Parts: sequence; C-alpha cells; structure tokens
Amino acid sequence: MQTRIQVHDFIGEFTTSYRELARGQSQFNIYEVINPKKKMKKKKYVNSGTVTLLSFAVESECTFLDYIKGGTQINFTVAIDFTASNGNPSQSTSLHYMSPYQLNAYALALTAVGEIIQHYDSDKMFPALGFGAKLPPDGRVSHEFPLNGNQENPSCCGIDGILEAYHRSLRTVQLYGPTNFAPVVTHVARHAAAVQDGSQYSVLLIITDGVISDMAQTKEAIVNAAKLPMSIIIVGVGQAEFDAMVELDGDDVRISSRGKLAERDIVQFVPFRDYVDRTGNHVLSMARLARDVLAEIPDQLVSYMKAQGIRPRPAPAATAHSPPQSPAHTPPGSPLHG
Repeated sequence: MQTRIQVHDFIGEFTTSYRELARGQSQFNIYEVINPKKKMKKKKYVNSGTVTLLSFAVESECTFLDYIKGGTQINFTVAIDFTASNGNPSQSTSLHYMSPYQLNAYALALTAVGEIIQHYDSDKMFPALGFGAKLPPDGRVSHEFPLNGNQENPSCCGIDGILEAYHRSLRTVQLYGPTNFAPVVTHVARHAAAVQDGSQYSVLLIITDGVISDMAQTKEAIVNAAKLPMSIIIVGVGQAEFDAMVELDGDDVRISSRGKLAERDIVQFVPFRDYVDRTGNHVLSMARLARDVLAEIPDQLVSYMKAQGIRPRPAPAATAHSPPQSPAHTPPGSPLHG
C-alpha cells in the first residue's frame, strides 16, 4: 500500500493595488508571478507564470441600519402562554401573578424587549396574542386568541396597551393547555408572507413557561417561516426544562422538518431565570435580557435581504420642516445598533 503525501509548494508572488484592479481586464492587469528564491539562484529565471485579471467587482456590505434608515419597518408581535402550568394568577406562586408592587416575569420580559423594538415601528401598534386558554363564553380552547378581544384587529397601542390587554385577559380567560406554538408562528408567517419586498420585517416574541406540546408542527412552521421576512424570539420563564427550545434555536444544529432544512436560523431562545439579578436591580438585568434576545435580529434581517437580493432603499432626505422618522433613528445603546 502506497501513501501519497501532497505538499503545497510556494509558486511565487506579485503585488498590485485596488486602483490597478479597478481598471478591470487590460494589459495593466497581467502580473508576473515571481519566486524570489528561484530568481536569486537561477540566472535565466524569468517568472513562475502569470496571473491575468478577468473581472473585477466591488460589493458593498449592507447593514441592519442601512435597511432601517431606508424605511424598513419592524412589525412586532407578542404571544403569551396561558397554560395552566403557570399556576393560578390570583396566587403569588403563579408566574402570571399580578402583584401591585412589581411586574411578573411575563410583563418584565415583554417590557424589556418591547421597549427597544418599538422604536423600529412607526405606528406603535403591536398585535398581541395568547395561547393555551379556554375562552368565554363557551370555554373553547384557543392557541391563537387576541389579548384585546378583537378577532379582526389584535393590535394594541404601544407596550402599555399590550400590558393592559394581557392583564384584562388574565381576568377573563381560564388557563388550560396544551403548549402549542405552531398556531402563533403560522399567524405571524401569514402576515410576513404578504409583504416580501423588504419594506417590512416581522419579529414574533413568544413568552412561555412550559415544555412544548406540538414540536413536530412547530418545527414545520419554523422551517416554512425561515424563507420569509421574520424572526422568532422565545423567552422561557419559570424553572421548567427548556431542551426543546434550545433545539428550536438552531444555533448548533439547523432545525429541519420532514427532511427539509430551514433556509436560515430565525429563532433565538433565552431562559428568563438567567437574567434575574440577585441584587434586585431589574433595570440592569432586563437591559441584558433585551440585548441578548435581540442580538441576532440584525444579522437575521440582513441574511433575508441578501438571500432575496433586496438592497436598502435610499434614506429619505430630511427637510427643515419634517422631523426624522423613528425607524431612521436608533435609540442610544440599543442592542439593535448594528
């Protein structure tokens, strides 16, 4: 048995410049490849070959802010887990407990993420959904119900509007189950599919406490959504095991369904318990939560735009009489400042 060892040999070198390369294909861009050692040893040495430039192109890298300044709107949707595993909202042990003194984990996570992302949506109207509850008056179980009670328009005005609708829902629905994600993922994907020209990008925030019940359907919904202008943030509250959420995150292994691989990673998962500051300083811990859950959004948005060949639109020229639009403004210290 013979073993062939391939050794990479240095052939030679040449130098050029951007200015020269920018001339494109011409007699100026044919370069002799010189091996200095051979040149020193061999008097008749001319070169080790030539390199000819056939084409030259400059491709500028577009950033998240280029798209935001060009008018791309972030459509923010919240989906909140109303399954019975959260505990009775009237008891202090419940993850949905409405204390008169402080926000619960759901409200804290929603506020932390929403306070940042709202700056990228000019109308500040955010659809807010619930899942896993029995609804009045007939007690039917729903995994895609509007927190404001308006089936035709589930949008709430600002983060305060979402919190108000969330608290109202806690008083009117019955926590039940199971924990199904697919309906809310499909809901947002349906809206994302309607506008794919780069002017809008959807972000779904799912806040949940439990082990997911419809893993196969959720995987399929995420794989289908991966080709659309949308991202999914999952914040896990409580002390449950979140192994399935880590799998959905897809950082280590790209998620697949029925043998079909997701075109890109669109899910970011974080456990809320990692951000509970032992000193009680919620301001700092919630800032870290917002930073980490939103960290992947800029790259995910840009990856969609690049895959679709969508360039940022020119930023509108500011006039003396018109104030700058909020999407073109990036809040100082924002985790989306990328």
